[in-house]
Amino acid sequence: MGVAGLPLGNLTSQLLVNIYMNEFDQWVKRTLKAKHYIRYADDFVILSNNRVWIVSLIQQISNFLAQYLKLSLHPDKVYIKTLASGIDFLGWVHFPHHRVLRTATKRKMMRKLKENSSEATRASYRGLLKHGNGYKLS
Repeated sequence: MGVAGLPLGNLTSQLLVNIYMNEFDQWVKRTLKAKHYIRYADDFVILSNNRVWIVSLIQQISNFLAQYLKLSLHPDKVYIKTLASGIDFLGWVHFPHHRVLRTATKRKMMRKLKENSSEATRASYRGLLKHGNGYKLS
């Protein structure tokens, strides 16, 4: 999802997506009663021990997004996984007690470092790696 005319990553885009998606946040928490819901911009995760309930949410969420926000779920980005297999969210694969950098994120980081290995770039990636199990990479 993006706001027409605003570049991705722009501070205004980030603010507007939060305002726009607030209605969805409220609906997920109040109507669906999702206790473990996380959203960043247009990416979200709902956690539950009840697989049947999670499966039932897909159509409800799809309908809500289409009807009220004129948005749709990306067909290749909707999946149900066990926590033990890791949750791929925001460039990291999250496990119960640690997180590792997504392989594609790692490749992109290495490519970018080959293109520009300035101290600022290296410092930026070191900061990113502090948020997970990235000691060997740093």
